[in-house]
Amino acid sequence: MKDVVSSELDVELDGLIVCPTCDATYRFEKPANGERAVCQRCHKVLIAPRRNAGLHIIAVALAVFFLIIGAAFFPFLTIDAAGNRNAVSILDAALAFSGGPMIFLSLATAALIIFVPLARVILTMYVLVPVVLDRPPARHAIRAFRLSEAMRPWSMAEIFAIGCAVALVKVADLAHVGFGPAFWMFGVLVVLVVAQDSFMCKWSVWNSLEHPKAKRS
Repeated sequence: MKDVVSSELDVELDGLIVCPTCDATYRFEKPANGERAVCQRCHKVLIAPRRNAGLHIIAVALAVFFLIIGAAFFPFLTIDAAGNRNAVSILDAALAFSGGPMIFLSLATAALIIFVPLARVILTMYVLVPVVLDRPPARHAIRAFRLSEAMRPWSMAEIFAIGCAVALVKVADLAHVGFGPAFWMFGVLVVLVVAQDSFMCKWSVWNSLEHPKAKRS
């Protein structure tokens, strides 16, 4: 037993990797580009390096940034009932209950749908652009990436999309509903946000921040 414990203690921390889901610990071995290291206990993907992944993520983040801005202000839905026609943007819908004590609910809804995803995109670009350009990490990049990951559960654009789908089924029998440009922007936005989160190898980002490349002369 003592020999086993001493041998485990001799393993340097840099040679270990811990699954963030089930805390299983493995000896680190970086897979090649296109391969994946998967936890044997819970099947969580631990490392999935891809060639030029940083450039792809930045491109997706830029697209998400402009789609969020457009989807927030362009008409999302047009509702025609009994001769009355009204167009509503996502920001209008989020702030629909902005009077009285319900203003806190409106602000929280707007934050979860628009501002949190927007903040995550900005933080992602802030962290990745210097890394992709082979420059030293930006100031407080580690804190910025940690904050971005902490906000991940609170970015609920896809939840809003599901809620809209359920509401449209119920409203369709009462009024004529048309889709504005923001509806299609938001649909593409949800797909890109999910793709960005699934495409990003967090281990590669952390490794680049903690072990930056030497600055080129």
